[in-house]
Amino acid sequence: MDRRELAGFLRSRRERITPADVGLPAGPRRRTPGLRREEVAQLAFISTEYYTRLEQARGPHPSREVLGGLTRALRLSDAEREHLHHLAGEPAAPLPGPSRVVRQSILDLLDRLPQAAAMVMSATYEVIAWNDLAAALMEDFSALPRRDRNLVRRVFLRSDDQRLYGVSDADEFARYAARNLRATAARYPDDPEVTELVHDLLAGSEHFARLWASHDVTAEPSLRKTFRHPVVGPLTVNCDVLDLTDRDQQVVIYTAGPGSPSEEALRLLSVIGTQRMDVGS
Repeated sequence: MDRRELAGFLRSRRERITPADVGLPAGPRRRTPGLRREEVAQLAFISTEYYTRLEQARGPHPSREVLGGLTRALRLSDAEREHLHHLAGEPAAPLPGPSRVVRQSILDLLDRLPQAAAMVMSATYEVIAWNDLAAALMEDFSALPRRDRNLVRRVFLRSDDQRLYGVSDADEFARYAARNLRATAARYPDDPEVTELVHDLLAGSEHFARLWASHDVTAEPSLRKTFRHPVVGPLTVNCDVLDLTDRDQQVVIYTAGPGSPSEEALRLLSVIGTQRMDVGS
């Protein structure tokens, strides 16, 4: 336990939070920024004396329950939570499960990319946010039950040509996803949804079972792929992936080369939207 570093870390996290952030009244003028020590103690369900001793580098070894209370009270990110446990000399308990909550700034970003198809995936490859062009290129995800929005289920448990929207690198994606899913399962060993997903894939796909048995956990993603769209035909796009490490999520952005036929096809899709103009014509 590093008492001095722990004290400094707790103090720095406390000073960055305002009473409004945690639903407390501002009250009279404050001499120091952030929350008062007694407010943090109240939110963490510990005594003010105990918390004060921690900030003064003279507190006892905090239990995992106390660290959990401090994590919630100080609104720590996953990385900060792990750092807190490290400083306290108490290994962090496994995270409860992959986050499905997308930051508002990321949702705004998707809407501000009208010429790109963009979506957010959770650590289990569930599509949890998307813009209109992504729905037009791939599928109207809003019309699907949550279970069917999972791309790893789709690529391994469907056998038709549209198992992954006719994309050219479906097999490469399958290998990439299986390896990343093994790492996800290791990060969330107690999450029932992750356990169910792996069980369903092992039971329903020999291909997945072979990849899972290899125990590989790293793979290179494909940076360029072609979608065979039922309305506008083939589109070749660049695929860029941005990691949101604090949420264990990924932003996937598909863009076409300037002036290319694929760029024109994306523009047409932005007009068509999710209509099926090939049906009934």
